[in-house]
Amino acid sequence: MALPDPSWSADDIVAHLRSIGTEENRAGMARFGINTRTALGIGNSDLRPLARKLKKNHERSLLLWDSGIREARLVAAFTGEPKHLDVALCRRWAADFDSWEIVDTVADLFADTPFWRELIEEFAEDEREFVRRIAFAMLAWSAVHLKKEPDATFLTYLPLIEKHAGDPRNFVRKAVNWALRQIGKRSVALHAPALALAEKLAASSDKTARWIGKDAVKELTDAKQLERLAAGKA
Repeated sequence: MALPDPSWSADDIVAHLRSIGTEENRAGMARFGINTRTALGIGNSDLRPLARKLKKNHERSLLLWDSGIREARLVAAFTGEPKHLDVALCRRWAADFDSWEIVDTVADLFADTPFWRELIEEFAEDEREFVRRIAFAMLAWSAVHLKKEPDATFLTYLPLIEKHAGDPRNFVRKAVNWALRQIGKRSVALHAPALALAEKLAASSDKTARWIGKDAVKELTDAKQLERLAAGKA
């Protein structure tokens, strides 16, 4: 088969993926809590360069997603086009989530849509573990990458973080913690309110909220983080 290029179809991509996957990689993924039920055994260090060669293609990304194959779905997320997504499609993909890795990769794509805030609000209230996770993964990603978004936007999400800080499910609690830490590190203006919430959660009688709070306090009071924030202000 020729080298990957943008003309490849979804079938071409899947055939290529099948040819390079290894059982050794599949075993390694399982050790990191990745669902390998549909995995071919290809790491992101290979998938990301492949996606860059294939370039963006919305219609092809839909076909790749519908294949159900882990690697094809990751390539779908890497090569999808946010401007062509709609809320209904995001809901459909969310219903297929079966791994934190897929969730966190798709979060980058969803957070680039013009309706990302609507998705966060909706998915945070969803009881499915991986759907709720993507709400907070999107929030964490947005706090880092949406540089033009006003800090006030992220301030409004602190109550949402507090609301779901008691969800004990592993992949939710870690995402809630991640979102709180990223908001607190975004700017000097957000650091104080995020730290205040972290300290409040750290003193909670709820075990999960307490873990989220203590971990966030540790990072938000780290000397290097404080120096970085101070330098950014200057």
